[in-house]
Amino acid sequence: MRYLLVNKPFEVLPQFTDEAGRATLKQFVQVPEVYPVGRLDYDSEGLMLLTDDKQLQHRLAEPRYKVPKTYWVQVEGEPTEEALEQLRRGVQIKDGFTSPADVELLPGPPAGLWERSKPVRFRAAIPTSWLALTISEGMNRQVRKMTAVVGFPTLRLVRAGLASLTLGKLEPGQWRELTSAEVQELKSLTAAALPGEVAPARKKPTVKYDPNYEQKVAAEKAARARRAAERAASGRGPKSGGRSGGRSAAAASGGGRPGGSPAGSAPRSGKPTGSAGTPRAGGKTGDAGRPASGRPSSPAGRTPRRGK
Repeated sequence: MRYLLVNKPFEVLPQFTDEAGRATLKQFVQVPEVYPVGRLDYDSEGLMLLTDDKQLQHRLAEPRYKVPKTYWVQVEGEPTEEALEQLRRGVQIKDGFTSPADVELLPGPPAGLWERSKPVRFRAAIPTSWLALTISEGMNRQVRKMTAVVGFPTLRLVRAGLASLTLGKLEPGQWRELTSAEVQELKSLTAAALPGEVAPARKKPTVKYDPNYEQKVAAEKAARARRAAERAASGRGPKSGGRSGGRSAAAASGGGRPGGSPAGSAPRSGKPTGSAGTPRAGGKTGDAGRPASGRPSSPAGRTPRRGK
């Protein structure tokens, strides 16, 4: 099992692929088959845990285990004691009522905090403040919504801790393996199964990780496109025959069968075609439009019987 602690930079997706071409964790962590524990927004920074331990990943992200997560939050304005008390009691946001949070007003930026890749945009006439805020939930953009509700919007958000784990001296984009003691402590926090908990499904075995997989897929697509262009240039179309709907011209003209007959001749059923063989209402026709019985035709279709 692998357990990695990474300092996610600002404007990096907490995943390993992105169709839009944005920066992802893959640019910083080249370890196969590890996945994030929870999420950290694209515009947030700081501590993320990556692992291939499915059970631990599930339990650390499960709010009922109440694993604490600590954030450094730069907010606009100077929060009042009343606003801090609201956060400590819990506030109503769109996703629900939050659990009580541990909140502390810091005297300034946290020690050791790095400069963000893009400076924070703030209004010169309005001061900013730093909070240390600890929660055990994981609602969507929860911290930002909490500070906004009490009137102090978040300008910068850095996850500083998960349980007892901290970033230490890791710079943005750097990562390290957890020690065995750190792993054991995380497992002890989530050792007891919760009522009704469903274990995560085991992942089906997959092929061995190939770092050149994306290049191979692109080369295969290019080869298919090149073959299609060559067929179009040579005039070759898709193969005919089978059940594509009809016989070939040679078969239709009789040239493809021994003893074939020219167009317009009788089909295999023996019935003649053409105007000379068109049946009239009320009876079968012969080869010259005469009734099958040999009697001459009449306007009424039959010759009247003679009286005795």
